[in-house]
Amino acid sequence: MKIEKMNEQHLDGVCKIEQQCFVHPWSLESIKSELGNENSLFLTATDNGKVVGYIGMNFVLDEGYIYNVAVDRDFRCQGVGSALINELVTYGKKNNFSFFTLEVRESNENARSLYSKFGFIKVGERKNYYSEPTENAILMTKYF
Repeated sequence: MKIEKMNEQHLDGVCKIEQQCFVHPWSLESIKSELGNENSLFLTATDNGKVVGYIGMNFVLDEGYIYNVAVDRDFRCQGVGSALINELVTYGKKNNFSFFTLEVRESNENARSLYSKFGFIKVGERKNYYSEPTENAILMTKYF
């Protein structure tokens, strides 16, 4: 598996995973627009050239806001999510970030456990943040 910054060649694969994993997926145009955003960082995990996962964030000064972490169904439980989060955390340390924060579905125990493994802690909740189904979001933050 290879982790690298998202580029044009990754867009279709990222878009497929986005559609597979989320009720309200980002459009190809929205994902593509992040390529030129100097305040964004999207990383992909590839296996033999196929995009098998990605992570994306936006940052303001030393604050990182993680948008999505997604792994192709066929590649889950193989360390892809961990590798992506590890790479992003390493980036945060190298670039003197104060924190990373994200929202995660309250029922998504696997994701919450994964984030906790990397030092993310629950800092709050957003009531009825998600739809289809309606569900609270747990706010998790990693402080550096």
